[in-house]
Amino acid sequence: ILVYKEVSALAADPPEGIKIYPSEEDITELHTAIEGPEGTPYAGGVFRMRLVLGKDFPAAPPRGYFLTKIFHPNVGHKGEICVNVLKRDWKAELGLRHVLLTIKCLLIHPNPESALNEEAGRLLLEDYKEYASRAHLLTEIHAMGGTSGALQEPADGPQPKKHAGDPSKRVAGPGLATNGVTNNLSNSSSSGTSSSNTNIVAKKKTDKKRALRRL
Repeated sequence: ILVYKEVSALAADPPEGIKIYPSEEDITELHTAIEGPEGTPYAGGVFRMRLVLGKDFPAAPPRGYFLTKIFHPNVGHKGEICVNVLKRDWKAELGLRHVLLTIKCLLIHPNPESALNEEAGRLLLEDYKEYASRAHLLTEIHAMGGTSGALQEPADGPQPKKHAGDPSKRVAGPGLATNGVTNNLSNSSSSGTSSSNTNIVAKKKTDKKRALRRL
């Protein structure tokens, strides 16, 4: 009941830049979306995250996972988050609001000393420009455009020409020609038929005249 009340209060009044999506069916799992802080390589992105509240919560800390792919020293390849508040610094009275704010702060101040992504941690220390470039690139690819950028497929790439590869268009040319030929044949046939009918009538008239002369 206490967890339900905390989650409900959090959803009604979330921290700035964070949206809460509680599940009525399972209150032990909380989905959130965190806006990338301005002035960081994550700015402009929206990062979906999941908090799993174990059976021992709040005595034990929740487990956090990024669902949106992110290049960050403290986020593992499977999305797991390494931050002290979710480990040894956890206290039951801290609550979920504090957890979410700490994770958002982690986007502003990464901690290379407890890196889960060693490459990101190394670049952060040795070549911040390259680190920021990689982090921003993944943000553009995965966290921008719609909900976290992964739900909508972009219609990039070469598009076929309007007429090329279109069966209806390919058939249209010959079809028209065929229709034309058919019409011509039909007209020829009609004119031939009418001509032959005229000949038959004329022949009948001539035969009739010959028969009268004989009489």
